[in-house]
This record gives sequence, structure tokens and C-alpha cells, in this order.
Amino acid sequence: MELKDFMDLSKLQKIQDNFSDATGLAAIAVGIHGEYLTEGSNFTDFCMKYTRGSAEGNRRCVKCDNECTGTYFCHAGLMDFSVDILVNGEKVGAIIGGQVLPNPPDEDVFRQTATELGINPDQYIQALRKVPVSTEKRIRAAANLLGIIVNQLVNLEYFKYSNADRLNILQKEVEQSTGLIQTINDNTSHLKAIANKQKILSLNASIEAARSGEAGVGFAVVAKSMQDLSSQSAVIYNDIERSVAEITETISTLSSLFEHN
Repeated sequence: MELKDFMDLSKLQKIQDNFSDATGLAAIAVGIHGEYLTEGSNFTDFCMKYTRGSAEGNRRCVKCDNECTGTYFCHAGLMDFSVDILVNGEKVGAIIGGQVLPNPPDEDVFRQTATELGINPDQYIQALRKVPVSTEKRIRAAANLLGIIVNQLVNLEYFKYSNADRLNILQKEVEQSTGLIQTINDNTSHLKAIANKQKILSLNASIEAARSGEAGVGFAVVAKSMQDLSSQSAVIYNDIERSVAEITETISTLSSLFEHN
């Protein structure tokens, strides 16, 4: 499984860029084979050009890579970090970066290093002065925060990717339910109209029964029963309408979730 298979990498790029703008730390995302997945953010010339860019400087950085273990390590005095990106316990990539000085640099020491590397000391120091300086505590905290944010985003994207079929089925069921709710509403409205007509007919029948005197007594009883049934039906239809309204609200909420997905 590879990160680029299920995720829009532009989202990762945006978080990475914002992180670098906010902290001054450099960052870039890499895949499980070490390939770059995003464009580098906030990298300076100091390590990329003057340290790793020379044969001796690259040898020293490789030596430092081999000597340092864990999440945090240094390259020619710079503090770097590497945070794994995990999905269900499987590594799918990493965020690497840092390129920051954990302490104010001793320029005399760096001038000596530049001479050993065969680099113009003044240019080397000029590049060095552009490197951000922070504390080790802040660097670790920033890297940990970036790791949490990136892993949450990646796992959310993987969930959406792996459950896409289920979500599509659920969306279709929601749409079908919306149509059924509308049908129930229409039928309930028709039944209410019939109940109202029954009520009017039973009222007219009661009037006619009263005019008929004793001969209309039996008819009056039937008319009264019809009126009672009509009233009871109206109550039931009102209850149905309230229930349908609540279901409609729930369905609308579900539908809105898909619209903003």
C-alpha cells in the first residue's frame, strides 16, 4: 500500500507548507521507497548546496546518518527529524525535515568546516545565517505535532477510500428513503382530505337525521359513528405527519453530510 494510491497529495502539501511557514522548519513527504511525494518546504541552501552538495560534506552527512538513530538526528550541526506515516500499523511514508539549528552557531567552527570542505567560508557563513535557530524542545514539539496532524489526515483519507463503496450504497439508500418519505407525505395528505370530507358528510347526515325525527334515530347513530371515526383518523394522520417530519429531518441531515463530502 502506498500513500499516493488513496490520497490527494495536494492536501498533504498544504499542511506541510503551513507547518513550515508557522515554525520555520523545513519539511517534505516521502514514500515507502524514499521517493519524494511533495515539494520541499522552507529548505535552505546551507545543507542542500554547501554540505550535501559537496563530496566531503555528503560523506560527513552520511557518516552522521549512520551514527544517529531514532526520530531526530543531525546533519553538519543542523537538527532534522523523521516522522513515520502509518495506516493500520503499516508504514506508507514519512515526513522528514528540520534543517534548523538547535543552538546559535559558532561561526569560527563553521568557517573551519567550510575550509575543510573546500567551500568559500564567507559564502558558507552567509548561507548559515539564513538557517532558522530554535530550541531542541520546540523542534521536537513541532515535529510531534506535524506527525499527529499528518497521520490523522492520512487515516481519514484512507477511511474514505476504503469505505467508498459502502458510502455510495448508503447515499443511494438515503436518496431512496427521501423518495419514500415524500410518497408517505402525499398519501397522508390525501387521507386527511378524505377524513375532512367524511366529517362534513357525517355532519350533514346528523342534520338530516334530526329533521326526520324518530325515523332518523338509527341514521343519526351511524352518522355519529362516522364523525367519531373521522376525528380519530385526523388525530392519527397528524401523528403520522409529525413522525414523518422527524424522519425527514434525519434524512436531510444525512443527505447534507454527503453533499459536503
